[in-house]
Amino acid sequence: MAFGWIDEQARARRRAGLVRILRPRPADSPLLDLASNDYLGLARHPEVTEGAARAARSWGAGATGSRLVTGTTELHAELERELADFCGFEAALVFSSGYAANLAAVTALAPHGSLVVSDAGNHASLIDGCRLARGTTQVVGHADPDAVRKALATHDGPAVTVSDTVFSVDGDAAPLAALAGACREHGAGLVVDDAHGLGVLGEGGRGAAHAAGLAGADDVVVTVTLSKSLGSQGGAVLGPARVIEHLVNAARTFIFDTGLAPAAAGGALAALTLLRREPERAARARAVAAGLHARLTAEGHSAVRPDAAVVSVRAPSPEGAVRWAADCRAAGLAVGCFRPPSVPDGVSRLRLTARADLSGEQIERAVRVIGGTRP
Repeated sequence: MAFGWIDEQARARRRAGLVRILRPRPADSPLLDLASNDYLGLARHPEVTEGAARAARSWGAGATGSRLVTGTTELHAELERELADFCGFEAALVFSSGYAANLAAVTALAPHGSLVVSDAGNHASLIDGCRLARGTTQVVGHADPDAVRKALATHDGPAVTVSDTVFSVDGDAAPLAALAGACREHGAGLVVDDAHGLGVLGEGGRGAAHAAGLAGADDVVVTVTLSKSLGSQGGAVLGPARVIEHLVNAARTFIFDTGLAPAAAGGALAALTLLRREPERAARARAVAAGLHARLTAEGHSAVRPDAAVVSVRAPSPEGAVRWAADCRAAGLAVGCFRPPSVPDGVSRLRLTARADLSGEQIERAVRVIGGTRP
């Protein structure tokens, strides 16, 4: 029978407690949200939604084609200029998603004969980029510059190291300055995914590379998403102009994909404008994360100290994590639930995301619910 093997895989997932389900949410959810990646609370901000609506009214619902045909509007070009300027890079290129941006950066910068050194904790989009790249990939220990250095020393030819700046599972930050140093010893490039750093780290939320003094370096490329701190959708690659020009000509997820919808570009541009005006939102998101961690650990939970806005709380098992998250939801709190194979260390956990617009009372309420539902 066609696709008969799917049934056995479904049974195996059920036995392991790893079944995933979709939960459509209403427009006005009553849940306290610690599950989304809306770090700065901008997804529903009136200026951001109006920016999206205005763009849709002006440009239409869709981009109408690939970026190289009809999918590049003046709005896309403006967003690219603003992103590059805000983050401190020479140029930027906008994609339909952060996933597409990562695939583009890794595959286009790792040709035949090159070496890709990849952190063991990298996001799935970077991992898939390594799988699709024509170079050879070597996975090294998590956040280990010495392991990167040793891997690069084994290769004579083009090389690039790829890493998240803030890892999405535990919320820990990569040692970017040390990674850049290891790469420079061997003439390698550094490509980092700042999905969880943009809007949270660096001066006024300019990102992890900016905070590490790497913004604008000719050997550093940064990918970002517009769907987290900027409350919109899409992604971008930031870097030297010659790298961006290369992506326009070589990145398949740019050349063959429909351009980002104008509404998403307009919303992201409005969010970026607002962040420039209210840079304190970045520090507030970090403070909320630190407060959550302090309160949870004081209550006896095993939680990883956050370097940005992600707070990871360990659960006893995959089944326990699912039950814990479900009980939190029933008590009015939405939290993330990470289980294998999404977690590289095989440890299930609740994943909480701090938001700049959370009040002290909401933080206390979240801690009470998590403690009261603990399996």
